[in-house]
Amino acid sequence: MKHQQSREVDSAAFECACSETLDSLCEFFEDIIESTPIFKTADVSFGDGVLTVNLDTHGIYVINRQSPNKQIWLSSPISGPKRYDFVPSRNGWVYRHDRKTLHGLLKEELSSITKTSIDLSNCAYCGDFK
Repeated sequence: MKHQQSREVDSAAFECACSETLDSLCEFFEDIIESTPIFKTADVSFGDGVLTVNLDTHGIYVINRQSPNKQIWLSSPISGPKRYDFVPSRNGWVYRHDRKTLHGLLKEELSSITKTSIDLSNCAYCGDFK
């Protein structure tokens, strides 16, 4: 069975899912920076659909809305650039080349950086982590 791709999601549903996702990721990153000593000079900024997370010596994450493509784009200092489609059946954003979710990748990378288990399950549209 094929996953529903983002182009089949109407614009209003995409915009709602995208806004809620970016807002909850902004809150998540603000909380993790505040509670994680290795990020003491880290910084989060969010505006115009672009979330920028500067994790000091660990690099900069940029997560942004791409409305024309109905995607969220990620630039990771660890895994590089990826484009995520909203897949309602997985309740999340999926990278079509490896079928992993945006939140699953962030969990993996941030857990590696912090050497602790990172939990993004409270974020909007966090997906099924497969």
